[in-house]
Amino acid sequence: MFFKSAAVLSLAAAAFGAETIPTPTGVVAHEWGTFTSVAGLDGNPVRWFALGGPARLPCFVHQPGVIYKSTAYSTVRMETPVIYFYASRKTTVSVSVAFPAGRITDWYPQANGAPSGGIDWKAVEVLPGEDLAFPSGQAGNHYYAARATDAAPLRVGKEQEKLLFYRGVGDIDVPIRPKFAADGTIEIRNASAHSVPAAIVFENRAGRIGFRTIHDLQASARLAPSELRADLAALREDLAGELVRAGLYPREAHAMIETWRDSWFEEGMRVIYIVPRAIVDAVLPLAVTPAPAETARVFVGRVEVLSPAMAEDIRIAAAANDRDALAKYGRFLPAFWEELHRRDGLMPASAPANAVPYDADACAK
Repeated sequence: MFFKSAAVLSLAAAAFGAETIPTPTGVVAHEWGTFTSVAGLDGNPVRWFALGGPARLPCFVHQPGVIYKSTAYSTVRMETPVIYFYASRKTTVSVSVAFPAGRITDWYPQANGAPSGGIDWKAVEVLPGEDLAFPSGQAGNHYYAARATDAAPLRVGKEQEKLLFYRGVGDIDVPIRPKFAADGTIEIRNASAHSVPAAIVFENRAGRIGFRTIHDLQASARLAPSELRADLAALREDLAGELVRAGLYPREAHAMIETWRDSWFEEGMRVIYIVPRAIVDAVLPLAVTPAPAETARVFVGRVEVLSPAMAEDIRIAAAANDRDALAKYGRFLPAFWEELHRRDGLMPASAPANAVPYDADACAK
């Protein structure tokens, strides 16, 4: 195991410049990803159209030929897990990730066979020091931010990348259950048997933001609404520090935040938390052969929350048929609307009948 010094930790809250990676005696594997879910008014996760909304990926990313509607409605969208490798010399590993509660919907480089409940790369060449050309599309894409690390280039067959990428949807029993009380406070309940290292309650209302951080959440915590006077740069620093403490290198933490900066901090309210490693390993069993000298798996949970202020905003916009006001809630609006219908009788929005989960980005010739 390679230990991080306080100086390395401080880099996560600074400029994310070049960092010193410990010289491994074997392969080091680091992974990050996101579990996105929607909380019902009772705090429990609801099924939602997890493949709806913005989902652009470069056209070189592989997908199965068919995504079934029954799969698209799930409790969790598993967004952009990426696996990096570090090594002192060229080596070859095999990588397998099982996903018994879900289905893989996107991956790159090409995997062995057609992934369903998991994904398998039989021969991943780890090529430290080599200058490889990576694929690109003609449009900008958040996918590329994940490459900004010191990880070794990889080759699988004829395809080259800085990382192994996959994505999917599934029914996962997420640990965090946020619920508003009648007095306006919010209870953050940990429904798992594992301590949650950190949970950030975040709100963005018309560009004004606020957040509160809870550390080592064992059972539950009750918070008053935060004042919307916070600075986004301060939040990014706090979150980067939590990612590094959980096991990522600073540049990996920065790459993750850059990948999701437009999504994690958008309009709305959510709890952003570090998923306990035991839960990640249970939901996504990972096998790398030969076994790495070190493996870090740092997943961020994102739970979308329907606050009283948002509920009132949706009611007013629905009554006025104000589509622009409703549109700011994006892919989460149908789930919120159905929750309000169950509680108050608000007519539910129709589920997307023909969502297009993939963008037709044209690859560079």
